Amino acid sequence: MMLFGYFVFSLVIFLDMGACTAVQSELRITTIKQEPYTMSKGGQMEGFCMDLLSEVAKKVGFKYRVQLVKDSSYGRQDESGSWNGMIGEVVRGEADLAIAPLTLTAAREKVVGMTKPFMQTGISVLLRKDISEGAGFFDFLTPFAPETWVGILIAYLGTAACFFIAGRLSPCEWSQPQSEQNSFSLLHSLWYTAGALTLQGAGPHPKALSGRVICCSWWLFTVVLLASYFSNLSSSKTSDSTHLTVKGFEDLAGQDMIEYGCLAGSSTLAFFKNSNNPVYRRIYEHMERTKSFVSSMDEGVQRAKEGNFAFIGESVSLDLAVARHCELVRAHEVIGMRGYSIAASLGSPLIKNLSVAILQLSEAGELAYLRSKWWASSCVADKSKSTAVQPHGLKGMFLVLSLGLGLGALLAILELTSKSRRSAAEQRKSCCTVLTEELSLRLGSRDVDRPQENEDTDKEKALKHVV
Repeated sequence: MMLFGYFVFSLVIFLDMGACTAVQSELRITTIKQEPYTMSKGGQMEGFCMDLLSEVAKKVGFKYRVQLVKDSSYGRQDESGSWNGMIGEVVRGEADLAIAPLTLTAAREKVVGMTKPFMQTGISVLLRKDISEGAGFFDFLTPFAPETWVGILIAYLGTAACFFIAGRLSPCEWSQPQSEQNSFSLLHSLWYTAGALTLQGAGPHPKALSGRVICCSWWLFTVVLLASYFSNLSSSKTSDSTHLTVKGFEDLAGQDMIEYGCLAGSSTLAFFKNSNNPVYRRIYEHMERTKSFVSSMDEGVQRAKEGNFAFIGESVSLDLAVARHCELVRAHEVIGMRGYSIAASLGSPLIKNLSVAILQLSEAGELAYLRSKWWASSCVADKSKSTAVQPHGLKGMFLVLSLGLGLGALLAILELTSKSRRSAAEQRKSCCTVLTEELSLRLGSRDVDRPQENEDTDKEKALKHVV
């Protein structure tokens, strides 16, 4: 009879365990909507946490059913000691697992079991770029785009070359190549062009019409260029003077020009509240005094986009905001490193298996792949907001300068041709022959054959010297 009773008792226990296993074969998963962890798409849930849940379910071997947390809260303890949000649902047995960006904290670890972290994060600051960026050593170059500076350099070298060519070709500038020194050498042409660019005189000045046309074109280009440069530089400095440079928490705590806050009831707020660091305590006291808390992550990002507000939050979530909004940037300083974990009921046997599965996914690179998949940047820079002057902004002046340089070079050739025609009539030679000799003399070596009249003059000087 005793053996029979023991057999019946064991059978009942076995059937009861089977019934419990059947009931628990489909786990109830609670989560919260937050991009990109959990999102709704066509009646289905997707996101980083959903992909992670699918992978760990395969490794541990369970089925699940996902439900959204009823009060849209992560979970915090009120004054009576009760927990709300996802942590509260797990504590009360309304859910078997909570999977979301749940920060692993000591308070939560006391009431629920939490796995090894599946993602590391910390606390940082999200703000607009014009608030966080400081002055650089080469900010004086910012009024013009790099392409514009290259165009200015090409214009400078081209103008100097035109001065040099016109100075050699024009008879008004260099009437006697045999005996005179050319005033517009290559070095002087470069110096004269640079002097005009800085509104300084650098004589001698051109005397020929061709040189003066080139000079006037370059002066006009210079005046418009400098006016555009100083106007843009002044406006950028004026706008920068209204902003504050914030690079970290110490800069944030030491100013009162911009407001800052964090998510109400979050672990971030608890970190500042419980910290003994004077800077962090000052930040917490300021937030409590001004009540500058936000009710959601989206609200914090929106206020940061509007300016004059710095949002303090989890660095991983802030990185996502930076990837979606080009005008935002996350401060480099990250404090209070912590991890995101999956929560289960206290003492649940699933904790060990889930932790092992998370470690296996991490070692296989699956977690890094999911991170790159859901944090992919869709940020496209808005070039219309750039303050730097692009080349097309000065294309009219570049065109005027090009026409002026071309006209000056053409006038220099016409001046030389006119002189060659007169010399050809006097020497009874063809105009082409005289023009070729002039070009060889002005552009070629100084040792070329001189015209016949110059040779006769040299012979007479030599005979007089002998006598």
